[in-house]
Amino acid sequence: MISLMKKSIVLVCMLLLTACVTVEEKPPVVVNGAAGYLEKLALPQGSSITIAIIDLDTPGVIVAQKSFNIVRAPIPFKFLLPADSIDSSINYGVVAMIQYQGQVIFQTYDRFPVINNNKYTTEVLMKAVPAPR
Repeated sequence: MISLMKKSIVLVCMLLLTACVTVEEKPPVVVNGAAGYLEKLALPQGSSITIAIIDLDTPGVIVAQKSFNIVRAPIPFKFLLPADSIDSSINYGVVAMIQYQGQVIFQTYDRFPVINNNKYTTEVLMKAVPAPR
């Protein structure tokens, strides 16, 4: 009887201890904003945009990317990144390009840094790509 009582007490204590342990997930890192251009031009029907978060210091490193069809600019965007995927040594930035029939017609030429500069909202300005000759 005493042995059963000891086992019951130990079991209750273990249950209480496990109930006290809570693991909170870190909220995701949210980067949002809008991508647009200054030229007073309507986009041709069938245009699409690609917006990406990249490592500004390492060419070719894409952290997150979205592509979708668009009708007009500015184009709002939002990225949710797992908090534990953010590296404080990386200079993150947002880039964008608009394509029509496989040709890039607008793209970013400047840097738009985010995250490690404590900026999570940005306006991305694209410029017209010169037509091929």
